[in-house]
Amino acid sequence: MTDTFDIAIIGGGIVGLATAMALSENQHRSIVVLEAEDDIATHQSGHNSGVIHSGLYYTPGSLKAQLCVTGREDLYQFCETHDIRHEQCGKVIVATTDEEAARLEGLRARGEANGLAGLKILSPDEVREHEPHVTCRGGLLVPDTGIVDFAAVCRAFAEVLTSRGAVIRLSSPVSSASQDGTRITINTTSGSLRSKLLINCAGLQADRVARKCGYRPAVRIIPFRGEFDELAPEARHLVRNLIYPVPDPRVPFLGVHFTRMIHGGIEAGPNAVMSFNRHGYRRWSFSARDTLGTLIYPGFWKLAARHWRTALQEWHCSISRRASWERLRRLIPDLREDHVRRGRTGVRAMAVDHNGMLVDDFRIARDNRIIHVLNTPSPAATASIAIGRHIARFAGGDTPESH
Repeated sequence: MTDTFDIAIIGGGIVGLATAMALSENQHRSIVVLEAEDDIATHQSGHNSGVIHSGLYYTPGSLKAQLCVTGREDLYQFCETHDIRHEQCGKVIVATTDEEAARLEGLRARGEANGLAGLKILSPDEVREHEPHVTCRGGLLVPDTGIVDFAAVCRAFAEVLTSRGAVIRLSSPVSSASQDGTRITINTTSGSLRSKLLINCAGLQADRVARKCGYRPAVRIIPFRGEFDELAPEARHLVRNLIYPVPDPRVPFLGVHFTRMIHGGIEAGPNAVMSFNRHGYRRWSFSARDTLGTLIYPGFWKLAARHWRTALQEWHCSISRRASWERLRRLIPDLREDHVRRGRTGVRAMAVDHNGMLVDDFRIARDNRIIHVLNTPSPAATASIAIGRHIARFAGGDTPESH
């Protein structure tokens, strides 16, 4: 007999688990989560910076802005309810030049348009009250930002799911799926099953899973490796909480920053370079399939043509420890080169369209009874509970055919 469920979800990361949790609020539905690895939260959800984002940077009215602000508060409440260690510690955005200082007011206005509270422009002396070792021309205080262990959040999501009768099947990568009337047949390496609805939340593999389901997405996942440093114990006093730069509007990344981690220690970074392996957490990890898939995609070359200078700078900082340190000490001049050590590495899924444009907002598409979550960039972990509820509404037909 082939197992049959009302809903099958591909992906045991934070978005897949949050979606299953939202759908399981109706306990009359049978739900299965299919995870390719032998544990949940193995990839992006377990390799991120642990920052609960405020929603400051995103275009007002965008799906990212709406879901980040709502999801942030949902996440704080979930952590309180389930006794997950977290802290709303706030962050300071630091301007190191007059040009950056002039952009602080625009950031504050955008944050207030997104519903953030307590934003405050700081003088250099006021910045040093929060972060004594920073040298700057001014700053912006963002009280809503926090820190958490997102792998712990995922484990709590899974506990909620199983308590409601949902099934989580590990080591079950999907090889194909086909629609036939009111049912979907899903083939995995651990067997076949059927469902009435299928939701693809495969993250770094979302575009490939979509094609296995017979859908041709208009984007390709290009993996970017984020290389973090960590501060030596004797240098951790240089950072109290979170220190971020003013983002450069010409590049698609926030820039290197300092983050106090919920379980101790200070991370710095990341560098952001193209990864040659979608699951490549070692510095020189290589996959011929992943590399070829990137290089034959026309959108990648258009993206590279637009941002090649930034790419060269990132590679330079990746290879040169001194270059990486010099970039960090723009924020904290007291940071010595021997204070900085290589830390962990993460891989981030960046959806790129055929024109070489990074897809900035969340993107969800429907193909009859299959829903494809094709792009959930940062702040997806922060917004996960709100994203899950949004996808649940989408599954119920309350949203447009594609977003």
